[in-house]
Amino acid sequence: MKQLEEITLFYEISKALNEHMDLKKSLYEVLDILADGMGLVRGTITILNPVSNEINIEVAHGLSKTAMKRGRYKLGEGITGRVIQTGKAVAIPKISEEPLFLNRTISRKNKDDQEISFICVPINKGNKVIGALSADKHYEESFSLQKGTQLMTVIAIMIATQVKNLETIRLEKEKLKDENTRLQGELENRFSFTNIVGNSNKMRDVYQMISQVSRSNTTVLVRGESGTGKELIASSIHYNSLRSKQRFIKINCAAIPENLIESELFGHEKGAFTGAINKKIGKFEMADKGTIFLDEIGSINLDVQVKLLRVLQEKEFDRVGGHNTIKIDARVITATNKDLEKAIKNETFRGDLYYRLNVFPIFLPPLRERKTDILLLADYFLEQYARENNKEIKRLSTPAIDMLMDYHWPGNVRELENCIERAVLLCDGGVIHSYHLPPTLQTGHESGTLPSMSLEDAVAKLEKEMIIDALKNSRGNMTRASEILQTTIRKLAYKASRFKIDYRHYR
Repeated sequence: MKQLEEITLFYEISKALNEHMDLKKSLYEVLDILADGMGLVRGTITILNPVSNEINIEVAHGLSKTAMKRGRYKLGEGITGRVIQTGKAVAIPKISEEPLFLNRTISRKNKDDQEISFICVPINKGNKVIGALSADKHYEESFSLQKGTQLMTVIAIMIATQVKNLETIRLEKEKLKDENTRLQGELENRFSFTNIVGNSNKMRDVYQMISQVSRSNTTVLVRGESGTGKELIASSIHYNSLRSKQRFIKINCAAIPENLIESELFGHEKGAFTGAINKKIGKFEMADKGTIFLDEIGSINLDVQVKLLRVLQEKEFDRVGGHNTIKIDARVITATNKDLEKAIKNETFRGDLYYRLNVFPIFLPPLRERKTDILLLADYFLEQYARENNKEIKRLSTPAIDMLMDYHWPGNVRELENCIERAVLLCDGGVIHSYHLPPTLQTGHESGTLPSMSLEDAVAKLEKEMIIDALKNSRGNMTRASEILQTTIRKLAYKASRFKIDYRHYR
């Protein structure tokens, strides 16, 4: 083979090896190029299994799949086994004169009585032999087996380099896969509804509703004030559902400009509008087979509401500027802090869409209505931020607890979390004191939660709190509550009626 032809051959093989991520596909192309360039009858690449010490044909040119399956050798067995064992190339002028040649594939029958030459060179990875490259060629007296062996040795080195690169990529992929599995597990644990903090009666109702709806495909509408944890509830529903292994797509509708929300949800085709230089896949398409969470659903405009209604009813949509209808199977969870009923009256929200979304509503109570959860949440955030900031903070002082309990929390759980994070950062000891809390919590007048009151009002307030606490402890049992308060049922019923306390709410 001339030098120019060799350079061309090496170029074509290098191109084939770098063209595909699929190693087998690349190796098949290498053997095809080698067959054309050297006039081979057959070519094989065998790989050693380091565990079983068995050598198998990985790819081949000029061999059937049946013949490839027959081509199995033990280390040291036959010419191929010896090459892999010793790491030394072998060139045989005529295989009919070589007793070690096994012809395990039964593919060399010499129907035309034409002799076959055989060349086998090792494929090395560092100091280890991982396989062999072999070739069958019609015997030609003028053909230099030495030059053919040298040529195939260079090609084996090129193959080994690519195998190493692809193995590195494969290992990285496996690491990413393992990391993805680990993160998926963490998400499932983090968003298990059993890990949502709160044991008040109203939160127990929320847990029950999550448990009931999670394993269905029902559309859920989570309602509640800002900062109550609506996204956490949506995540819990997804990660406790049958779709938990699929994608969970979250989008805040209020954070996206009105003219882009349709494109963000449903995608667009190239050239659909000014600036649409590429096709874009929308969030609904990305959430196929999984769950999509639309936060602040009350902020979307009426045009997008029409398209959203179609998705909910027909499970299909068109991209912006597109003409092909796309079918999807995505569970829809929405959330809002707006009064949708009022929005329907004002004709800013479609009534038919509301009834499609409101199949299974979950109401999240504001923090001021779940006072018993404040200390639980505070302890949870204290432990979390103390750990993150490497601080040994054990507890909250009694005055700090009183301030937390007296505050009305307009920002709900999010505000409480921010307060505790700030306190942890300011605290240098093992206890959070009142002066570590924000100024708005430190006096009743600044927070507007403790207005001056008469003695009569103060007594009434205390009575009301004691009755509510007794009913909570007795799960709404009036007889048991009267025993706790050491009073009669008649007096308790009178006081409860005066303060408009319904014992049934605490069952």
